[in-house]
Amino acid sequence: PSAGIAQWVFFVGLIEKGFYKQDPSRAPGDFANGGTLGVPNAGGPIENEEARKRKLNAELANGRLAMMAIIGMFFQDGLTGSAWGDWALYTDSPLRAFE
Repeated sequence: PSAGIAQWVFFVGLIEKGFYKQDPSRAPGDFANGGTLGVPNAGGPIENEEARKRKLNAELANGRLAMMAIIGMFFQDGLTGSAWGDWALYTDSPLRAFE
């Protein structure tokens, strides 16, 4: 396991220090060889500024939605003991007060 962890650390360090170098003349996170949405050599940067802004906003919105979804799964797992929605096991629900 330690050799595998060392490989990951080496790989991530190589990417951070060798491939994705921040250019002070560009916006933060806008790498010259980053490609579309950070995928290397995937068509180059988005030239149309409006389309680029729209795609970056969509990426942020999807990330926020994913964070809310995982927090909801944590909450559900805390209530029911199952993150996959077996609500029949949760008999102490205040929503079942009138059953």
